[in-house]
Amino acid sequence: MSLTPEEKLKHGLLIDLEPVVEQELNRHLSMAKEWFPHQYVPWSQGSDFDGPLDGEPWSLEQSKLSPEARESLIVNLLTEDNLPGYHNAISTAFSRDGAWGTWVNRWTAEENRHGIVIRDYLTATRAVDPVALERARMKHMEAGYDADHGDSFLHGAAYVSFQELATRVSHRNTGRASGDPLCEQMLARVAADENLHMIFYRNLMAAALEAEPDATMRAITDVVKGFQMPGHSIDGFLRKSVLIANSGIYDLRLHHDDVLIPVLRNWNIFDRGGFTGDGAKARDELGEFLAQLDASATKFETRREERRARQEARKG
Repeated sequence: MSLTPEEKLKHGLLIDLEPVVEQELNRHLSMAKEWFPHQYVPWSQGSDFDGPLDGEPWSLEQSKLSPEARESLIVNLLTEDNLPGYHNAISTAFSRDGAWGTWVNRWTAEENRHGIVIRDYLTATRAVDPVALERARMKHMEAGYDADHGDSFLHGAAYVSFQELATRVSHRNTGRASGDPLCEQMLARVAADENLHMIFYRNLMAAALEAEPDATMRAITDVVKGFQMPGHSIDGFLRKSVLIANSGIYDLRLHHDDVLIPVLRNWNIFDRGGFTGDGAKARDELGEFLAQLDASATKFETRREERRARQEARKG
């Protein structure tokens, strides 16, 4: 059976880039620090819940978190919960063989710790309603996860290059917004993992830009223009994301300035040569989109400040 041009491109890249994957895997393993979720959870704050143990039911006043930090932690945790779907997506976009498979499995194992530690923290500190959280987990995971660009290797690698950094920013800012030093310490540890994951994928895409500049440039533009966080299918995600954005935990300005631009700058997208045809067109599209996004971010910031000023005036 003959391969399509897309399949030929993917097959060739998987072969050509495997030495890069092995090199980046070894670099990652040399830098990754072993850590244990149970050491970041204040177990002494825990107590039995209602149910078979006949403990105390959860109530909102037990939570010490602000509504914004609470919602952000819930979104971050439910996002981590869909790990089986992400594992399937990335192993399909990449490969289960050789260094590719070793990386995918290592990445999955590290990501799994994030869901473990966040859920244990939320439960021990009674920060969220555990019944509502479990129901939300069931609903979210039953919906599954489908990558926006199917099994495209280049689109998949481009997506995780940005998404891992976006997740790092979200975790760090959630920790700072929590008002709890223990939560901030825990999420800083999680964010450190996400940063190493971002570096792996970013370096992989840098090699892809050298090997197939036009196809890689097109994938980058497609991903940036259509970017959605992996938890976008969470029930009530739009409402939660608005609350999170208004609090400054993760908004358009952060997405533009702290996620997209640093990665694109690392790849030297707007100063490098070698693009022709659709690659050059894709880069032009990307530049236009970033300008529009920057303007939208400024408009959002202005409106947010106006809302805050009105709220302060009413208080006065």
